[in-house]
Amino acid sequence: MNYPKSHNLLSGKTVVVTAAAGTGIGFATAKRCVEEGADILISDHHEKRLAQAAQSLTELGLGKVYSQVCDVTQENQVQNLVSAAEVAFEGIDIWVNNAGLGGSARVAEMSDEAWSRTLDVTLTGTLRCLRAALNHMQPRGCGTIINNASVLGWRAQKEQAHYAAAKAGVMALTRCAALEAAEYGLRINAVAPSLAMHPFLAKVTSDELLAELAAKEAFGRPAEVWEVANVIVFLASDLSSYMTGETISVSSQRA
Repeated sequence: MNYPKSHNLLSGKTVVVTAAAGTGIGFATAKRCVEEGADILISDHHEKRLAQAAQSLTELGLGKVYSQVCDVTQENQVQNLVSAAEVAFEGIDIWVNNAGLGGSARVAEMSDEAWSRTLDVTLTGTLRCLRAALNHMQPRGCGTIINNASVLGWRAQKEQAHYAAAKAGVMALTRCAALEAAEYGLRINAVAPSLAMHPFLAKVTSDELLAELAAKEAFGRPAEVWEVANVIVFLASDLSSYMTGETISVSSQRA
């Protein structure tokens, strides 16, 4: 398992990635996009971590790097993100909707607040960004959008009903929006990771549960976040030019 070499798959492209601060899939995606030749705008609602992420990407000495604070639950901030991208770039070629919110709660004990908050960030937040990206891309007649879903949109797991429902919604949103976007020459796809390891996940998940989930994977280990990012880069690139409305499972086992 070696970190991939660049093949300039996104040379000359401009990319927006939401929830790209920290150590998760968002930052790994931003890094891989820059390595593949893109200029990038990253967003997150954590201002300090966002600045650190932007600095790390800038230090690679590759494409241009911009950042914009954005809480995807706030429509005005989503619009500000689009405006920032329009100032930074002549046009947005690729938009990655990575923002999501997890948590654990049994259905019988789940509060309306926990349910609503998870869906607002994970599903409705994706809708807000998807809508904003489409309104920018449709007049241009080109663009690619990738949504981050989850295998829990297909699978059952205890204490994950709210997150699973939100991610299943992301998959359905991807399929339906893709048909509409095709009329304008745009593509919309999604990735569905199973288990991608990063420090934040380790903090909020017990060692026992992580070991149990890893044991179910065919390779007996979680994915590295950049392994998920590789699939996002593929969907963002011209190599997937005939694909739209699809959700790719980034997993070492069947969904």
